[in-house]
Parts: sequence; structure tokens; C-alpha cells
Amino acid sequence: MRNFLIGLVLLFVTPALAQEAQTPAAGAAPPAQAAPAQQPAPDQQPAPVPQAVTQAPTNPPMTGPKILISTSMGDITLQLDSVRAPKSVANVLRYVREKHYDNTAFYRVAHGFVIQMGSFDAKGKGRGIHPGPVPLEANNGLSNLRGAVALGRGDAPDSATAEFYINLADNTPLDHKADDPGNTTGYAVFGQVISGMDVVDAIGAVPTGDNGPMPGQAPVDPIVVKKVSLLK
Repeated sequence: MRNFLIGLVLLFVTPALAQEAQTPAAGAAPPAQAAPAQQPAPDQQPAPVPQAVTQAPTNPPMTGPKILISTSMGDITLQLDSVRAPKSVANVLRYVREKHYDNTAFYRVAHGFVIQMGSFDAKGKGRGIHPGPVPLEANNGLSNLRGAVALGRGDAPDSATAEFYINLADNTPLDHKADDPGNTTGYAVFGQVISGMDVVDAIGAVPTGDNGPMPGQAPVDPIVVKKVSLLK
């Protein structure tokens, strides 16, 4: 099985202390009250401190062909990056041209993580894949952010075939590791969803069960990939 299994999950009220009411002793003066702090004149009010704006991380613009994934739940368009991930893109386009993906299915839905497709049909039956490794291109400056598309692989770095997944969230632990000087860690991002992310999210929310190649992550109702087309 050339799939990966990675999962990460991240995630008082102090009772108020009762205070006893104290009654001043007879003839005692009431407690002194502090004088109110003097407020600066309106023209002397300090200027508000601007708040730093934190921008969500994004991948750089991608250059290359586009493909259309037509599913039973709607269409998804991917922008591929043949500049940063040329071997990964060439590999996927080979399968597209051979109609390998037609009449397959999104066979894996890991809620809040990824959805995955490639070489299994709606009944969980696999189909043949090309032998030979695809060189890992994880060290290409692209990150597994929400909407990014990457090749699945086995334990060996150069073991990807036809399987790929779409990130439902920012999954940066799937990226190439900073202490890896080569390309032996992480999963190679080769594209980005540019249309149909609502379809991706809808697929990512379907009920799942055990009837598929990924126990516990198989859609109860199959999500059919009718056709994958290269756009001009």
C-alpha cells in the first residue's frame, strides 16, 4: 500500500471568593477613597498602537498546466507547478493522458486532514500502476497548505505512483524537513486547487466507514471520479 498515515491533533473557571461584609466600628470614619486618576486632555491622548497583521501562509504562484477533476459531487480544478515539481507533474499527466483516473474514486477521507484518490474504484478495486519510482520533489519550496495537492508515497522517498491527496487544512508536518539536505523527507506538493474548494470541503465532510482500502476513512457513499481532463 503506497499510502501514508499521518495524523496530528492539537488542542477554569476559578470560583469567586466570597468576601465577608465588614461593618465599620461605631464612630469610625469611612474608608478613604483614592482620588480619580487625572486623564490627559483629548489632544494629549496617546496614539493607538497599530496591531501587527498576521497573514496566513501561502504558496507562491504556480506555473504549468491545469487539470479538471469531475466528480459525483462537483468539479475541482487544479493548477499544477511544472517549474518546481516537473517530475511529479509529468507523472500525474501521464496517468491523466492514459485515462487512469477515469471512473476511480476518492477512496480516502481523513476529516480535517486530507482527501485522496488515485488507483481505486468505487468498489475498492485497485487498478494497475506504472512500475518504477518517481523522484521525490518535496524540497521544492512548496508547502502542504490548505488546498495544496501532493503525491502520496510509501516509506521509500522515491515510491510515489498515481496516488495524490488534497490538503483540507495546513499540514506543514508533511513538508520536507529543514534538517534534510536532500529529498528524502516529506511529500511533494505539485499543485493547488484554484476552483472547487467548496467541493473538496464537501467531500472532506462525508461520513466514513471501513469499506475501502483505508479502514475508517472510506466514504460510506462512494465519491466517484468520473473523469480527469487536461485543460488547454
